[in-house]
Amino acid sequence: MKNYWIHTYDLSGKQSEEFNPSTLRPWKGKAILLVDLDAFFASVEQLDHPEWKGKPVIVGGSPDKRGVVSTASYEARTYGVHSAMPSVTAKKLCPDAIWTGGNFHRYREMSQAVMSVLYDESPHLMQVSIDEAFLDVSPNRTNTTHPVVVAQRIQARVDELGVTCSIGVGTSKAVAKIASDQNKPHGISVIYPGDEQAFLSPLPIKTMSGIGSVAQSKLMRYGIHTLGDLSQADLVLLKGIFGKNAALMRDRARGIDTDVDENRAPAKSVSNEISLSVSTDDRESIEGIIATMAHKVGRRLRKKDMEGTTLHLKIRYEDLTIRTCQRKIVSLGTNDLTWLPYLFDMLDEIWHEGVLVRLVGVGVSGFEPEPVQESLFDASSDSEQEYGTLIDHAKDHEALLRVGDSIAEKFGEGALRFGHELKTYGNTTGSSSKNPEDYRD
Repeated sequence: MKNYWIHTYDLSGKQSEEFNPSTLRPWKGKAILLVDLDAFFASVEQLDHPEWKGKPVIVGGSPDKRGVVSTASYEARTYGVHSAMPSVTAKKLCPDAIWTGGNFHRYREMSQAVMSVLYDESPHLMQVSIDEAFLDVSPNRTNTTHPVVVAQRIQARVDELGVTCSIGVGTSKAVAKIASDQNKPHGISVIYPGDEQAFLSPLPIKTMSGIGSVAQSKLMRYGIHTLGDLSQADLVLLKGIFGKNAALMRDRARGIDTDVDENRAPAKSVSNEISLSVSTDDRESIEGIIATMAHKVGRRLRKKDMEGTTLHLKIRYEDLTIRTCQRKIVSLGTNDLTWLPYLFDMLDEIWHEGVLVRLVGVGVSGFEPEPVQESLFDASSDSEQEYGTLIDHAKDHEALLRVGDSIAEKFGEGALRFGHELKTYGNTTGSSSKNPEDYRD
């Protein structure tokens, strides 16, 4: 039987002991868990490929195609490999690693299984990414189970699925989030009520999410180096750094945060973008990529039963300059084939032949009802001849799109493709995103 350890933090510092329900301190008040799946993508790959266990595994784009590391197993991390690192750098650090482009369909399936485990413990679930979720397990009249017992139970059930998780237990989301990072992998870190400041105060400001390198530099110029410093900082000073979020960031440094919200605000936009392994100035190729990205966005909108009013196109040039264009369209709908004439027309506004393109993105926003100006002219493009049948009869192909959605849901995104998707299929970095479903601004 596997032994489980808990790590507690108070004025005396960190204490580690084997899990024993009879020695747990009483818990009064709020109890929030942050469940974080350990090296999730790589762990699923090792589960599905037993021969990879104990070996460095990297999930991400090809080192030869401008790829980026999505996730690295803990064996690979010992070489200095980490998420968001350029794949070419990771290959130099760990030349013998096993590389895989990943299987998001499989990751989503495993994520859903884990979320079902969490939901069994509490309906107050707030999933923040494919591998991370907050859970409110506060003791009350109907729930008398100690929060640490709940955490241990979750960890054991996740183990049975074949992956592992680290859990932070605290009185707020901010405390639980920071605690979950303290003992990875497979740790349970507990901050009891009243011990928040003893735990948070000595930690460097970079420990708290939402404080990037620019904010760190500004804070340190004012002598703010730790979360304890931040918790005592003047609000006027912090407004110059965090703007309207100044009070929120200071509260988090004090261990105060908003409640777990299982009814999160709907997405403000749904988008998808892709980086090319080799930049191109060929219009046919760029249009093929646009069509592919539009198809992915349309599929997500159909799955969520959402309709927007504004279409977005994003282009990044070889010199990393970014150009964007948006257009409000009446009855935009979710049939992405009807968007193509507009998107091809928008391409002319932000790109011209001879300019190399390394990234293309398509998005839809405007999900709240609002007046939309009808176009004075129908969108048209010289490329409509190439996509003629699909575009001319776009509405007739709605049933085909639905069938494609069903196949993708069951077998993965790449199981069925339009001809235009095959043209540029090999010219991508192959990097996987941890949050591919939608984006909340």
